[in-house]
Amino acid sequence: MQIRYLLALSLLPQLVLADDSPTASASQCLIEPPVPRIVSQTQGMSAAELNKIRITSDNTNAEMGKQAIFRGDVLFSQGDRHIAADEAILDQATEQFDANGNLVFQDSNFTVTAESLQAQMRSNRATLKGAQYWLHGQQVHGDAEKLQITINNNLILTNTNFTTCPPDNVSWLLEAEKIKINSEEEWGEIWNAKLRVGGVPVFYIPYMTVPVSDKRKSGFLYPSFSTSTTNGVEFSAPYYWNIAPEYDLTFTPNYMSNRGLFTKTEFGYLAGEAQKGRVNFEYLGNDQLISGSPNRYLYNWQHQGSIDKNWRVLANFTDVSDNNYFNDLKSDVNRATDNQLSRIGEISYFESNWDISTRVQDIKVLGEDEKPYQVMPQVNFNYRAADFWNNLDFGFNSELTNFSHQDNDVNTATRLHMAPSVTLPIHGPSGSLTSQVKLMQTNYWQQNNNPNEELDDTVSRTIPQVRINGQINFERFTELFDENYRQTLEPQFQYLYVGYEDQRSIGIYDTAQLQDDYFGLFRDRRFSGLDRISDANQVTLGVTTRIFDSHNQEATKFSLGQIFYLQDSKVGYEDNIFESNQSTSVLAAELDTRLTNDWYMGAAIQYDTNTSENKKTEVTLDFRPEANKLLQFSYRYVPDLLNSNTNDTVNISQAGVRGAWPISDDLYFVGNWYYDLNESRSIETYTGIQYESCCYAVRFSYHYRIKTNYDDNIGSAAIDSREQFESGFYLNLVIKGLGGSGPLGVTDMLNDGLFNYRKPLYLRN
Repeated sequence: MQIRYLLALSLLPQLVLADDSPTASASQCLIEPPVPRIVSQTQGMSAAELNKIRITSDNTNAEMGKQAIFRGDVLFSQGDRHIAADEAILDQATEQFDANGNLVFQDSNFTVTAESLQAQMRSNRATLKGAQYWLHGQQVHGDAEKLQITINNNLILTNTNFTTCPPDNVSWLLEAEKIKINSEEEWGEIWNAKLRVGGVPVFYIPYMTVPVSDKRKSGFLYPSFSTSTTNGVEFSAPYYWNIAPEYDLTFTPNYMSNRGLFTKTEFGYLAGEAQKGRVNFEYLGNDQLISGSPNRYLYNWQHQGSIDKNWRVLANFTDVSDNNYFNDLKSDVNRATDNQLSRIGEISYFESNWDISTRVQDIKVLGEDEKPYQVMPQVNFNYRAADFWNNLDFGFNSELTNFSHQDNDVNTATRLHMAPSVTLPIHGPSGSLTSQVKLMQTNYWQQNNNPNEELDDTVSRTIPQVRINGQINFERFTELFDENYRQTLEPQFQYLYVGYEDQRSIGIYDTAQLQDDYFGLFRDRRFSGLDRISDANQVTLGVTTRIFDSHNQEATKFSLGQIFYLQDSKVGYEDNIFESNQSTSVLAAELDTRLTNDWYMGAAIQYDTNTSENKKTEVTLDFRPEANKLLQFSYRYVPDLLNSNTNDTVNISQAGVRGAWPISDDLYFVGNWYYDLNESRSIETYTGIQYESCCYAVRFSYHYRIKTNYDDNIGSAAIDSREQFESGFYLNLVIKGLGGSGPLGVTDMLNDGLFNYRKPLYLRN
């Protein structure tokens, strides 16, 4: 059982609610000053016109070169600055302007009401006493005993406070002895700040600096505190280092009383105008929960961008110390459900009709003994020529790949593949017909390092391919349930011929069997990669029908298709023997439909008509009456799924319920529950209740989930000693205007688990 309390604090004024926030919109939360805005037209004015002073009043008593006294509805304007008062005095000799009585000061950024104002027009300085201020277009407002505008247009507030709560319900208030905002540096300094929640002081900060724009500054970020039965007392205090405009670093020491000191370092950089990257390093010296634990670590490098208009670069490298790193430690790079670490580097050059790229790739799979092949390197060259002769398109795809391996007793190879093709596309308003002829030439140079698997040193494989794909579109208007609809009928066929060649002398380096969903029936291959090219003499028949409502919104889409084998395939996945004598593939069907205005259903099935077996089924039923209301029922069945940990096949039969619903205008509920029908047990439960007002949000949630544990054999961390399930209670609090994590929303609650929410429907709306 894990109990965690989280408090995020920041003075970044993130005051507009996120798009997925369940309650009050930004416009509902904006706090306007109690006085009307004075709108002035300054656009297009010259500098002289902007500096020109205009004063109007009911009565004026002025003497040239001396004082001018204005009484009754006094209005002072200079550019976009306006001062309204009952009385004002302008000393023409000293250029000092004093005003009092129902005083209002406004510019483009804020409105201030005050008891009195004293301004030096020559130096552009002003002092307002007994001030109340409101930031335009935001929720921020507060009081200040004295508000000063300096000669450099800086702002100094003395004995001040601010909040984002409505004036009649101030749930939190930040009080400060002094706040100074530097307009040039765009940073603010706060001295002796005290946070009050419900009138009770809960947090004291002697000094802090805060940004008032996107500019960065070195310093400590706001600490976080949590406690759990797994990690014990946990405390972190991140430090941000603004090294240079192109570089920054965040170092986060995270102390866990049960595990030790866990540190995270993130270094970000910009390389020129079009390239950026990030380096992460995480380290736990000695995990005290694991007896004899080695040092646990993660490092990650990501880089991407363009060198110029033609060159592109990409790099991504991740490594961890052990298989269960993401299960035990909360990383900033990957989630606990990620079990593949990608290592890739690529550089590409693009022209309008050709491109060339070079890449290296390695994938580390956590929890599996078998290691994938490394691509060291791969060079791809592709050429395209549209309508090069008599409406024919020409294409040329090629690759040169070197497959290496970390183990010395595994066969390796170099592969050269070239595939020129000629395509005749015919398109019309009622359909299309595409014919293609391709010749696939592949050469292998293999190194036999495994005495149990003898392969030919050199292999030359030449396979022709013919593909004809056609589609016809029919359309009619119909009436269903007293409503007018437009229905389409889109039959599709494909003839595919691929020549046969014995491929048992070729190793398997990057090949796997592809899934037979509806769209997969119209592929020209059965396997990914190039080590196995399955022979084919087959026809695929499919049909899609769509129903559009009177607003041309797609209400239903249904697809059904199957492959009919004219000749048995002889190429298998591993041993390349005569694989089967089935006359047809699975029957694949997919359905997406809007049952009513609020109910939606999505379903997909793959049914083997030869053996009368269900190969895969997925069904979801959504109830979405409004944007912030969701209720989803789902079921998934997948037989004979390979378990990589045990090499056994398992049947997946899972049912789930997911919901998000407002209980009231301010209270929101999100929950999900997934149940394994085969094992008769719950595999994940998430329940969260969130209260959100205009100035703060609080969430209490409970999470129970199955863990994906791998056998690391490090210390006492063998797989049989790890907990199979984990659960925890969580409390999150965000004070808007002080919320460094931004407002709490519905989307992150729906995605906070093993099974993320995905809208299952692909209706074209």
